[in-house]
Amino acid sequence: MHEFTLAQCLLEIVDEYTRKDDIARVNSIRLSFGRLSSVEPSALRFAFEFQAKGTKAEGASLEFEILPVIIYCASCDKEEKGDPYKLVCPVCGGSQVVLTGNGETSNP
Repeated sequence: MHEFTLAQCLLEIVDEYTRKDDIARVNSIRLSFGRLSSVEPSALRFAFEFQAKGTKAEGASLEFEILPVIIYCASCDKEEKGDPYKLVCPVCGGSQVVLTGNGETSNP
């Protein structure tokens, strides 16, 4: 379960910032990660709560922004949010698609 390692790294970052900026307590932490990152939010929340006991982040809430999968279609030259399990273009239905990342599309 890599969420325990992620929580530990997150707490190390929190510790670094709280020492550097003389912060007494952390109330919330906002994280963003891609839908295909293999991070299970409930497992990460559990690991964080367990490991945060006795730290400046104890009791802090974790807020997640899960970024969508972005698909580029060579047929229509569009980049759009798509379903990673159905590799077809959400615009034209073409099958010449490539996963280009997690995040917002470059098109308005």
